[in-house]
Formats: sequence, C-alpha cells, structure tokens
Amino acid sequence: MLKFLAIRDFVIVDRIDLEFAPGFTVLTGETGAGKSILIDALSLVLGERSDASAVRNGSERAEISAEFEVADLPDVIAWLHENGFENQEEEGVCLLRRLVDAGGRSRSFINGNSATLQQLRAIGENLVDIQGQHVHQSMLRSEVQRELLDSYAGNKPLARQVGEAYRRWQAARQQREAWEQNAAAFAREREELEWQVSELSALNFSNDEWESLQTEHSRLSNAASLLETAQAGLEALSEGEFAVLSQINSVISRLHQMVDYDQSLKAVLDLLEPGQIQLQEAVYELGRYQQRLELDPQRLSQVEERLAEIHAAARKYRATPEELPELLKGFTERLQALGNKGDVESLAREEAIASSEYSELAKKLTVERSTAASALSQQVTAAMQTLAMAGGQFSAALLPLEQGTAHGMEQIEFQVAAHKTLPLRPLAKVASGGELSRIGLAISVITAKLGTVPTLIFDEVDVGIGGRVAEIVGTLLKKLGRERQVLCITHLAQVASAGDHQWRVSKSADSASGGKVTSRIVALDRQERVEEIARMLGGTKITDTTRSHAAEMLLSAGEADNTDQSPMHPAT
Repeated sequence: MLKFLAIRDFVIVDRIDLEFAPGFTVLTGETGAGKSILIDALSLVLGERSDASAVRNGSERAEISAEFEVADLPDVIAWLHENGFENQEEEGVCLLRRLVDAGGRSRSFINGNSATLQQLRAIGENLVDIQGQHVHQSMLRSEVQRELLDSYAGNKPLARQVGEAYRRWQAARQQREAWEQNAAAFAREREELEWQVSELSALNFSNDEWESLQTEHSRLSNAASLLETAQAGLEALSEGEFAVLSQINSVISRLHQMVDYDQSLKAVLDLLEPGQIQLQEAVYELGRYQQRLELDPQRLSQVEERLAEIHAAARKYRATPEELPELLKGFTERLQALGNKGDVESLAREEAIASSEYSELAKKLTVERSTAASALSQQVTAAMQTLAMAGGQFSAALLPLEQGTAHGMEQIEFQVAAHKTLPLRPLAKVASGGELSRIGLAISVITAKLGTVPTLIFDEVDVGIGGRVAEIVGTLLKKLGRERQVLCITHLAQVASAGDHQWRVSKSADSASGGKVTSRIVALDRQERVEEIARMLGGTKITDTTRSHAAEMLLSAGEADNTDQSPMHPAT
C-alpha cells in the first residue's frame, strides 16, 4: 500500500508530506482548492507524461516521491528483482521518485536507480489504480466494457492469446488470397528461380576456390620470371664465379686458422657461422623451388578459362565473384519458400489450422466471459437495489458476431433497465447522468474489489448522486477499505462521513511570497471533521443544527471510535 508521499514545488503546492494508513481516507475541500493535485502528483510519480506546467511558478523543479509497502506483493518484488531495482536497504519497500525541471525535462527513479517512464508505469499499474471522475462516461464505450468484463473475470491473458491467434489466422488467409490472385506471377518467379539455381549450382563455385584460382593463376602466368629469379639467386649465392657463399666460406676458413693466434677473432666467427648456415639453407630452398616450378601453359589455359567462366556469371548477375555463393543461397531459400507455399491446397491447410486454433481459444474465452458476465450482472443488479434503483436490472450481455475478431466471437454490451417494467437496453442509450454515475460506481467498486492492486483512488466518482444514495456509496467504499487501501476525493458529506480518516484541502495566497497561491492538506481530528462536514452540508453559513447533523452522520458511520487515533499527519 501507499505509505508516504512527498510533494515539492508542484503546480500550487510548495511543500507537502503525507503519511498514509490502511482503510478508507477521504479528501474534502471547497471547489477549486486543489483536491485533485494529490491525484495529479501520484499520477506523475507513477509514469504519466509531464511538462513545464507541473513546476510551481518561480521554482527550478518539481519533485514527487512516493513510498510503497510491497512485502505482500510477490509479483512486484519479482519485477523489481528482474529489472535490477531491488531495495538494498529494505526488501519490502519500493521508492518511486520523479523530477521535472522548469524546462519540462524529467528524470525518474525506482529505489534510487534511474528508470524510464515505461518502467514507472509498469510498476505503478501493480501499486495504484486511479478511477478518474470521468470513468462513468468512458464506461459507455464498447471497448471499455469489454476490458472491464475481462478484468473482472481474470481473462486478460486468454484475451491476448485470442488476439495473437486471430492475427496468425488473418495472415494465413491473406497469404492464401495473395497466392490465388498472383498465381501466374508466382509461377513465373518460381520458373526463373529454378533456372537461376540450376545455373549457379552447375557453376559449383565457392569463395575458397576463388582464392585458390587467383593464387595459382598468379604463379602460372609469371612462371618464366620466377624461374629466372630463382636461377639468378642460385648463381649469386653458390654457383657463380664470385658466389657469396664461397667467399664467406673462405673468410671463415682463414679466421679458423688465425683464431689460435688471437682469441678475439672468435667473436667474429660466432657472428659469421650462423650466417653461413642460413645462406646454405637458402641455397637448398631455392634449388627445391626451382625443381618444383614448371612452365605449364596447358594448366594456365585451364585456370584462365575457369576464371573467365566465373567472371561471366558475376557480370550476368551484376555481382562480384565473391557474392555468387550468397546469391545462390538466397535464390534457393526463396525457391523453397515458394515450394513450401506454392499451391493453394497447402496454403488453405495452413489457414484452416490457424482458424481452428483461433476458434478453440475464442470459444474458451466466450465460456469464461459468459460465466463472469452472469456473476457481474447479479452483483451490479443487487447493488442497484440499494442505490435508489429498486427493481432495476443490469446485464453484461454477450452479443454473438457473424465473424470473429481479434477480441473474440462476441461484442460485450452493458445493458440496463432502470425499472422492473422496462426492458434491458444498452447502457449508453437509457441511463441518465445520475443513473450512470450510480451504476458506474457499483461496477467500479465490484471490479476493483476483485483486483490485486493494493491502493484504490476514486477521484470524484460520486458526482451526480446525493442523499440516501450518497450514504450508501460511502458505506460501499468503507467496506472496500477494509480489504484495500482506499482514497476518495469527494464533495458529498455522506461519503466524507463514512471515511476512516479525513483530510481537508485548502488554498490561500501567501503575502510573504508575493501573493503566490499555495495549496495545503491537513489531517482533521473529530471536531475538525464535524466542522468540515457541516460546511459541506450547509455551505458558507454553518449553524448549530448543521453541526449537530454532521456529528450524527459521523456517529452513525462509526467514526467516533477511531477518529482521534488517526495515524496520518500531513505536514505543510
């Protein structure tokens, strides 16, 4: 759950530190006081996009920090470990931080490590669920109704599988249709590829052969010069009248005769004798080379013919000789692809397999949705009886489609009958603003109750209701707060009185800072709650009767036992 939130220089907030506790917390205040700033700050630290408008006027940057208790969330802990965001100091705590400078640039951190907005959003989706004040209007859209039902049923992984199977099926269908429409072109391409593969295969050419041929051609075409060079070397070293080796041998012989008279000549001998050995080895190697090297015009002609054949093929395919093996490989793979999918029958079989896989998954999704739709319909219908819609009925209907889509084989349509005498009709067509708010809130509470996100935030989702219905809504949220951490921004006294804890949001101009508007959040004790709820009931004029009514509302909600022990202490 959310434990702590620190806000610095954000919009009209200069500094706020908020400590949170379990249960149902309400935020109240006059219109325009900045109640939604808390939601905006949380959204920012959970990965929402930002710009320079987030920074308080005159400040260098805005900073939002949030601390979450995640010890009971194994999926969150596993995600942190997998992505390298472990909290080295406290395993069960996740720290999120977001900085936005005056230029609109932002930086994000998870447990002190730099993170991307996508990573913030990924972890945030498992920590907080924010129900905005326009959630009821969005509930009129078919795709939102489908996602709500799948979320309620826990079907989202299966729904993704259905979507993937549908795309595979459509790809197979399009491939089969493309073949039917372009059969003649495919046949011509296949014939040309067969001829190209046959020709290049017959060439039987490899890059290793290319290197070997070039080396051999160089040697054969220069054989006469090579023989002449080898013979000249032998003449100079050992066979000529003034051969180097003979002269060195003579010098070494004389030095051997003289070394007995002067040992210092031994150093010269030590230098010359290795040279004598190296020269002798060179003479032997030149001799062997000369014997191996032959003038072979016939072999030279064969090599030149082979090179010409390779060059001709390269010119034909507008490639270098080294590229010919890769061309052959590409032609072969394309021919195999056409061969594997080269007839309507094989493509039709693949399409049928893909269609069958889709149908199997889609039917399974339909069964799961049908079971969940029945349960959701019963629960929302039961909730309607307590929300001033006695006799009303709700149905999450599954309307079969003539042809399956990526979202399954049916369209989800929320239907409602406001009275028992009226037939069920689409929610978008029959629900009034107040009815839509009540039904939408019931669905939000029911679906949220089954989720795994530990913190739920309702941003004025009770708009459009009042009186006894508002009291029931407060009771619903209070019950939900026993299982999850619930925060609600409300303008209704009946909802506020049901809260386990209450904060008041106010806005004022600070003369010390040049008249800058500043928002404040203060935790209320019991007497302060009486005054705040009385204000919500009576407006600007608060009477003793109004205060008495407010005290009764708190008492009936069971507030008297725990208000004074509120563990939350916002600091401004």
